[in-house]
Amino acid sequence: MRRYVHPDPADIRLPEVLFALSDATRLGIAVQLSDGGERTAGELGGDIAKSTMTHHLKILREAGVLYVRSEGTRCYNSLRLGDLEGRFPGLLDQVLGFAVKCGYTSAGARR
Repeated sequence: MRRYVHPDPADIRLPEVLFALSDATRLGIAVQLSDGGERTAGELGGDIAKSTMTHHLKILREAGVLYVRSEGTRCYNSLRLGDLEGRFPGLLDQVLGFAVKCGYTSAGARR
């Protein structure tokens, strides 16, 4: 089982979070996970190439936006809602709220 490295909540930095969410694909991933659930890369990516999806998920994880949990051969992704809210109160709600208004509701959404 693969082990993923996640930054400690105190080490999550605003520039990295904003960079991670600045891409349309990654923003769509975050919107899909904003319900608090877990999804695999396949469930999130639709027709996006596996290598591309892996790259986007890595950027989100390393920025502290995602938590990845391994179970057997599958990896489940979820937003670090509590950690991000504790570090930057209201930020994620605002960014994801505007993302939905602008149509970024899936990883393949492009505006």
